[in-house]
Amino acid sequence: MTASESSKHGSSWKQSRWMGIKRPYTRNDVARLRGSLRIEYTLAQKGAERLWELLQTRPYVAALGAVTGDQAVEQVRAGLMAIYADGSPIAADSRAARDYSDPNLPSPDNIPNLVRSINRSLRRADQIHYGEGNNDTHWFAPIFGDAEAGLGGSLNGFEMMKAMIEAGAAGVHFEDQLSTERTSGSRGGKILVTTSEFIEKLIAARLAADVMNVPTVLIACTHANTERVIRCNRDSRDREFATEEMTPDGHFVFRGGLDAAIARGLAYAPYADLLWYETAAPDLKEAQKFAEAIHAQFPGKLLAYNCCSSFHWMRVLDATTIRNFQVALSGMGYKLQFIPLAGFHALNWSMFDLARGYRETGMAAYARLQQNELELAQSYGYETAKYSRFADTGYFNEIVKTISDGTSSTMYRDTPTDDPASNQKCSVPSRP
Repeated sequence: MTASESSKHGSSWKQSRWMGIKRPYTRNDVARLRGSLRIEYTLAQKGAERLWELLQTRPYVAALGAVTGDQAVEQVRAGLMAIYADGSPIAADSRAARDYSDPNLPSPDNIPNLVRSINRSLRRADQIHYGEGNNDTHWFAPIFGDAEAGLGGSLNGFEMMKAMIEAGAAGVHFEDQLSTERTSGSRGGKILVTTSEFIEKLIAARLAADVMNVPTVLIACTHANTERVIRCNRDSRDREFATEEMTPDGHFVFRGGLDAAIARGLAYAPYADLLWYETAAPDLKEAQKFAEAIHAQFPGKLLAYNCCSSFHWMRVLDATTIRNFQVALSGMGYKLQFIPLAGFHALNWSMFDLARGYRETGMAAYARLQQNELELAQSYGYETAKYSRFADTGYFNEIVKTISDGTSSTMYRDTPTDDPASNQKCSVPSRP
């Protein structure tokens, strides 16, 4: 890094983007660790900038979990402005290939690979539409995701943040638990790490983003509200909630609850862009107490909320409360709201529903699905109904025509599946 670059980087920490963010290291530390070659991470850079802008200018940013690139394309086409990447469904889908069956222990590259796959799909959608002269959709929706596959301490957090940036992630969240013993949703069985241990991981993640010169949105999640076991009680900040009683495996019993979550949120606030506390139920009063406690010491601190699929929403809340739930959260400062496993549930539910109907009514079940697709495509721009176009046929034809100056006879053919309403004979789509 040159002197001018170093000065520019150092002064950027004084911008409003970094107001209230604490870095216990210097710009010279970052310069020393960066190396001599400046590498650009365009997707991560632009995504982080856009996500931060949305968080500042929108009442709130709503996102659904996506488990495939195609799902992400449809989410963006439907009007969502951010995408959540969750590795747990991928780990669950691949568990048969392993010698154990823990659906929440993904390999370290699962989530970066998912982010990379989503970005490839969004990029191709952008290329297809841009080539057709259609610029009405911002396809490069910022992607944020779960970094807990990092497995371990601060060095693992540093490397995981780097991997997520390389994949093109705009935001990354870390959680204050032992990832090797975690379970999904808000169920028990997790073991909290100490406050100081998690702060070190947040610092490591921020350092990685600074070394890569990307303003990644860093989200700190605490499970102190719902968990009852902590790794040890050596941190003085944890002793108020940790007892001397030990579990059979050598950990300490933890008196969790909202006060514990607030204490950790206050400790994490200087090191993270957003704070998120896990909760056992969709409770607006509880959310209000957490927000007020944080904002009393850190006014304007952005908050995130997991609208968890484990909650039985219609059992615990009435229809009016559910409809207004996210707006109410937004008024408290919860600017990032998401359903991590939405894609997982939507994908599996839709296939089960089709398979059940197909068993009972045969082609009538598929015909209903097809008609629903056509109506969505006509009224709302649903993309997948025109399969060949969605699968890049037109884009690859443009490449072939450009290479051959329009004289090639080996173009990928359009098929009747591009118009399911036509009466043409069906054929198997040609793929590149």
